[in-house]
Amino acid sequence: MIEDDLLKKWLNDELTDAEKEAFSKQNDYAINRGVIDNAKHFKASHFSKAEDFETFKKSYENKSVKRFNWINPLLRIASIFIIGFAVYFTFFNSDSVKVKTLLAENTSAELPDLSEVTLNADSEIAYDANAWSSKRSLNLKGEAYFKVAKGKTFDVVTKNGIVTVVGTEFNVKSRTDYFEVICFEGIVKVTSGSITKQLTLGETFRILNKTFTQDKTTYSKPQWTQNRSSFKSIPLKEVFAELERQYNIKIAFKNTDLSRSFTGVFVNDNIENALISITKPMNLTFEISSPNQVLINGNKN
Repeated sequence: MIEDDLLKKWLNDELTDAEKEAFSKQNDYAINRGVIDNAKHFKASHFSKAEDFETFKKSYENKSVKRFNWINPLLRIASIFIIGFAVYFTFFNSDSVKVKTLLAENTSAELPDLSEVTLNADSEIAYDANAWSSKRSLNLKGEAYFKVAKGKTFDVVTKNGIVTVVGTEFNVKSRTDYFEVICFEGIVKVTSGSITKQLTLGETFRILNKTFTQDKTTYSKPQWTQNRSSFKSIPLKEVFAELERQYNIKIAFKNTDLSRSFTGVFVNDNIENALISITKPMNLTFEISSPNQVLINGNKN
């Protein structure tokens, strides 16, 4: 009965200092304290509580069963909190790493296994550093050149296809309607839709405007890593799109057939020389109206 009186006073915050000390020494004090403290941090729309002390007392007497039922709503709320906490750490503490380049910019990065990746302009890679030791996989948007350290399978995932290697050097370009993989060392497996190919040194895999072709290159590494953009039988539309990325400019066209194929190179450090390299062999002219505005003039053939 004394314990009930102390509990009633404690719930109503009416204990004297001496009674507080006596109540704190009871065996159930830790449980009572924990329930009240936890209740302060949660709010439930259907929280069942005792309407008066006598109702609470009856539910409290059978401590082995009924007390647990009284705490049940709190346990459900706490479980929701714990699940939310786990979800938070899954999505926000996964150590996701992103490397991104802007227009007219390229950069290099080292992956957790000491593999190296160089990103061309307007490109991005993303991977989970925590999972890297068990699964070497990253997502690529844009274009990047990889030097992969030997080890487990290494996957480059793009919206256009997947490139799989063990240890090699290769370049992946994944733009809208343009997917290209060039192997510069070792062996590369490429899968895009229903097409799967294995590339060796110098071989090229390309899907451009839904058309698949294979070719060879004599270059030992991507030309863009040497500050030059190289093309072989590529529509002018793609060539000028790359020019916009490399120089952060906007290009307008007048009487220009952008479906014509271009084979050649332009430099990435001089806009006028780059424009001359493209327009002269294609019988086009250009006007630089402002630092970031260019007009291409030509006649349809």
